Amino acid sequence: MSRVLIIGSHTPISREIGRALTAAHLPTVYSAGPADALKRLRTRRFDVVITSADSDIEENLALLEEMRSIRPELKCIVLAQHSTPDKVIAALKARVFGCFTPPFDTQEIAAMVASAASDNHSRDDIEILSARPGWVSIRANCRLVTAERLLSFAKELSAQLPEDARQEIIQAFREILMNAMEHGAKFNPDQVVEVNAIRTARTMVFRVRDPGTGFQKESLAHAAIGNPATDPTAHILLRKEQGMRAGGYGLLLASGTVDELIYNAIGNEVILIKYLDTTANNEKP
Repeated sequence: MSRVLIIGSHTPISREIGRALTAAHLPTVYSAGPADALKRLRTRRFDVVITSADSDIEENLALLEEMRSIRPELKCIVLAQHSTPDKVIAALKARVFGCFTPPFDTQEIAAMVASAASDNHSRDDIEILSARPGWVSIRANCRLVTAERLLSFAKELSAQLPEDARQEIIQAFREILMNAMEHGAKFNPDQVVEVNAIRTARTMVFRVRDPGTGFQKESLAHAAIGNPATDPTAHILLRKEQGMRAGGYGLLLASGTVDELIYNAIGNEVILIKYLDTTANNEKP
């Protein structure tokens, strides 16, 4: 059975995560600090380590390098007080499983830890094509756990945005990314999506390209965005008739939370644009 090592029990979030993992029947141990964590790793196998919430990302990555010299396959969930694009890129390059800064969400972190503990195929799921603070390009395998990992990094890359704008662009990105993996790639782990995160002085932009054949809006009768104006719930009955799961609101939700949502000609590539100040918003085409 997978085991989790939490570095430090002195922060409220560490104790909350420990309780959540114990409730989920995932064996969890606390270390007194980094030195004790290294000692424990030398004497016992752990599958996932969670760093201390009062630490710095750079400190955590240096510690992770030492821990992986002992346990090369160790997965790491980084908790830190703050992040910058440079530090998030460094975490991606270090193959960190997930990255979180305040405000911490106990259930979200615990779910990520559980995914890490049960996953044996994540090592090469995310490939960095190019990375600098204003432009990150990656290629990712089409698995649900990979999508959740990408979302954790996207949140941190957007950390300097106003909170409302950050929540809206991440919500839209989630919907488009999930659509790309589910409908464009059928969650086939041998398929990949390409993602760009671009930050300019006035915008936050996400680009998602999937390996599918695309779509035309008129073919989206199963989605809320394809409903006729006279029948805003038409897709619900159609999805039920076709045995599809409840939903279909992703594209409509995404289009309502960003300033621009642009598709390419065949519909397998999407650009999301969120303006970050009123001046830019008034200047949009």
